[in-house]
Amino acid sequence: MGDPKGFMTTPRQTPTRRPVDLRLMDWREVYEDFPKQTLEKQAGRCMNCGIPFCHQGCPLGNLIPEWNDLVYRRDWREAIERLHATNNFPEFTGTLCPAPCEAACVLAINDDAVTIKQVEIEIIDKAWDEGWVPPMVPEVNTGKKVAVVGSGPAGLAAAQQLTRVGHDVVVFERADRIGGLLRYGIPEFKMEKARLDRRLEQMVAEGTHFRASVDVGTDITVEQLRADFDAVVLAGGATAWRDLPAEGRDAEGVYQAMEFLPWANHVQQGDLDAPPISAEGKDVVIIGGGDTGADCLGTSHRQGARSVTQLEIMPTPPEHRTENMPWPTYPMVYRVSSAHEEGGERLFSVNTTEFVKDADGTLAGIRIVEVKRGESGFEPIEGTERELPAQLVLLAMGFVGPEKGALLNDLQVDLDERGNVARDERYMSSVDGVFVAGDIGRGQSLIVWAIAEGRSAAAGVDEWLTGRSVLPRPIDPGDRQIA
Repeated sequence: MGDPKGFMTTPRQTPTRRPVDLRLMDWREVYEDFPKQTLEKQAGRCMNCGIPFCHQGCPLGNLIPEWNDLVYRRDWREAIERLHATNNFPEFTGTLCPAPCEAACVLAINDDAVTIKQVEIEIIDKAWDEGWVPPMVPEVNTGKKVAVVGSGPAGLAAAQQLTRVGHDVVVFERADRIGGLLRYGIPEFKMEKARLDRRLEQMVAEGTHFRASVDVGTDITVEQLRADFDAVVLAGGATAWRDLPAEGRDAEGVYQAMEFLPWANHVQQGDLDAPPISAEGKDVVIIGGGDTGADCLGTSHRQGARSVTQLEIMPTPPEHRTENMPWPTYPMVYRVSSAHEEGGERLFSVNTTEFVKDADGTLAGIRIVEVKRGESGFEPIEGTERELPAQLVLLAMGFVGPEKGALLNDLQVDLDERGNVARDERYMSSVDGVFVAGDIGRGQSLIVWAIAEGRSAAAGVDEWLTGRSVLPRPIDPGDRQIA
């Protein structure tokens, strides 16, 4: 324990977000630099609890008290070793994870939690700056070939683990660049893609092969895949989006969030001068109050929307924990993201009843009504109907599971009761040699779960191919922990 009184003498402090008027002029990450001395004092707030519930809050089992203490003592080199022991990509989780570890921090019972997420990102950023993240080239080659289908965090974690123990790994991605939703779902202002690119360079140097613009099941048949590889890891995510079949849904101007967000990333990659779907000069309505909705909100601001309104059918969350969300569970409380700081209106307890078209069939607005919970679900409140102007509506209501296309159909894998790909304790599907990692088997979830499952599936693959594995033991695929 670095500073035995740190949690009493040092208040919680986090990085300052850049001024709104400045950050809306670019697509860079929104946070200003955090002084190292301040960060070291923040790490000193960790109490090194006898039972560190932050471990339980983190699906990766990150050794949080250990690297907090090392940062406080300024042993940054050892800190990155302890961080990388459980997490392949702390730069991804340090920018994108909602930090269930902080919700589970013992200090959070009656005080502000330790700034665990900030310590994590500072460790990996310093490690990259100092050259402490070299390629880990395997010393042996097993001669076994593994195909990983999907290059999001689950697929990348599985691929890196399998490459490092000597298997020949090929990662397939149907998009034109590697990264999955890290590349084309996460806006640049939330995570700059340089973080992804340098990690991919490391993986290439280690021996992982990447093939973009390949739709497995179509461009490569399942028969070819099984013939060419000794094992397959399905890591395609839960990309079947939830729709809203209200009247007028076919109006021109209504899009899914994932039909909108990737274009902004293509512009930032230099592929296009302007996106074909843009919020510029429009009244934008975002249906869905989660992280994807916030990503649409920040993107719409930067594209120059005239107005932005975000709708959520659920009631306004409480400001603090209630009896229904006790510590150390992750509390569903009212949160203000950087995108919400930048403007727009948030409406809770409302439902969309109609997309309003003009004479040409183009979107002109939406009709909404306030709702309350009843015996049969959400019930409209009479007399609360109204219309909002809208020339662009973005549906950000989450995902319902994996796409049931040629790949899953031709593999003939079993699905669970939720429509996800079923797997056993080894992360193997009902088809021998076909393993499952991430949202495709778990359902829509957090990036930490994706990486944790990628690592676990890799251990299952390695043991199946070689009879034993030196990789970390898999977590229970049915475990939902406290997040």
